[in-house]
Amino acid sequence: MTTRVPVMVYAEDPVLRAGVVHQLRPRPEVEVLTQQEETRAAVALVVVDEVDDSATRLLRRLRRSTTTRTGVIVKRIDKESLQTTVDCEVAAVLRRSEANQDRLVSVVLAMANGEAVLPGDLLATLLDHVGKMQRHALDPNGLTLSTLTPREADMLRLIAEGFGTAEIAGKLSYSERTVKNILHGVTSRLHLRNRAHAVGYVMRHGLI
Repeated sequence: MTTRVPVMVYAEDPVLRAGVVHQLRPRPEVEVLTQQEETRAAVALVVVDEVDDSATRLLRRLRRSTTTRTGVIVKRIDKESLQTTVDCEVAAVLRRSEANQDRLVSVVLAMANGEAVLPGDLLATLLDHVGKMQRHALDPNGLTLSTLTPREADMLRLIAEGFGTAEIAGKLSYSERTVKNILHGVTSRLHLRNRAHAVGYVMRHGLI
């Protein structure tokens, strides 16, 4: 039997939390946790209208967990808020208008598999924003595009676009083992925790 992904749902508005819990609870792929069980969570979903100061504090607290991957389900998001989610190492961003049951479960499973999920238009917005900031961000550590090999950069771009290991292997004509080894090499060399952290890191520093 496939192990269910333990999920913790956070929302200041109890109605928002109840709505997401109601969609997730019947699904056999996930296990919705209570507040007392939050330390067991493999995935945390933060449901908000916008990424305000309160949401940012929660995201920063969740970032300190080495076992939980965090996703944000948000009503509206702008460039600044999107950058905040990257800084907080959020693994997925999903608009509430798109958060039906199947999409929620898909995002949870993707995060549990170490993948990053971001709508295409938000990815384009983030890349444009990072590009404009690049001169200021590339900086004290002397980071440049040469920090990554071409195939590492290609893989991280595909991860940022939401592709999984098998899909990346197919697109780049590598074995899945090779993809995993290369990504492990990037995360180890740059002292990163996981794929989402790697994508956020290289985006912040304009490396992809």
